[in-house]
Amino acid sequence: MPKDPTKDDFRALNELALHKKLEVSGPGVRSYEDQLIQYIADGHQVITNEIRPKLVVVRPGSENELLFRYACLHWSIPVSAGYGRRLRFLVFDESNGKLMGLFGLGDPVYSMRARDNWIGWDKENKAQHLYHIMDAYVLGAVPPYSFLLGGKLIALLVCSNEVRDAFREKYNGKKSLIRQETRPPYLTLVTTTSALGRSSIYNRIRINGQQYWTSLGFTQGSGEFHFSNGVYGDIRAYVEKYCEPTAKHIAWGTGFRNKREVIRKCLSQIGLSADLIYHGIRREIFAAPLGRDAIRFLKGEVKRPCFYNWTASELSEAFKNRWLIGRAERKPDYREYTREQYRLWPSKKKINKGGN
Repeated sequence: MPKDPTKDDFRALNELALHKKLEVSGPGVRSYEDQLIQYIADGHQVITNEIRPKLVVVRPGSENELLFRYACLHWSIPVSAGYGRRLRFLVFDESNGKLMGLFGLGDPVYSMRARDNWIGWDKENKAQHLYHIMDAYVLGAVPPYSFLLGGKLIALLVCSNEVRDAFREKYNGKKSLIRQETRPPYLTLVTTTSALGRSSIYNRIRINGQQYWTSLGFTQGSGEFHFSNGVYGDIRAYVEKYCEPTAKHIAWGTGFRNKREVIRKCLSQIGLSADLIYHGIRREIFAAPLGRDAIRFLKGEVKRPCFYNWTASELSEAFKNRWLIGRAERKPDYREYTREQYRLWPSKKKINKGGN
């Protein structure tokens, strides 16, 4: 790690892993790019006074799922597919039909010291109530809406009634995988980590005295993205041949729990330091309680979180008044953006026109 790293340094450190992600995941969406890029707005198509954000749940096998995957390939860090429970959302601008942003919610990691200390969990309450937390493993706006602080809009919409309703609809009456218990389908807290060190999206998201996201501190800077360019494939092959999985719960099936277990097993087996799992990029951790009694509920002190009543339309209007209009007036350059700047691969139309 360079001394006093900047966001550009963080992007450079992720570059190799991003290329690998594009190599692996790109072929599944490349042939659809001409179709999918039509959902990206040209700057002149964004009329700030007419913007009407709409949340859409992504269904498997749909064109929206392809669009979600395509947009994720543009992120500054490799986006995982999430694991366990998953909910994915796209945010469209109803005024022009264009994509504004997206977010994906997945199962939270079990061990996160900053989160657990902030909640005040003991071991039993954590095991009982972690079910009611989801982690936003990807969250953000796409251009040109990203130039208008659209990331803050997406962060607000994560907290909306519509997201809690989608969670309830999907998991109501279903037994948890590990405990085999049916629990109230209460999405009570959402966590996330910044992509590039200290965050500028979640900070200062306060409207009328309400703080939507709270900083809990920073991660320790560990992960596996830096085992890239084919190295992880070699590690995986080695571990499957010489090591036994030990971290995966029997209810999750057989095999290794995740990439981190695979890498740790390999490093230990070949005599290298387990500290190689630390890449040094410490990401800021944030949490958004979705009810007035969210923390007390997660500690088992009350039976209901006492949810906030935040509709997507109300949050969108608050975003427009608080950030969007002023930003558009101060920085009108977003109007010069063209969707062609979003393209990942050469256009098939241009190739055909050239006769190749």
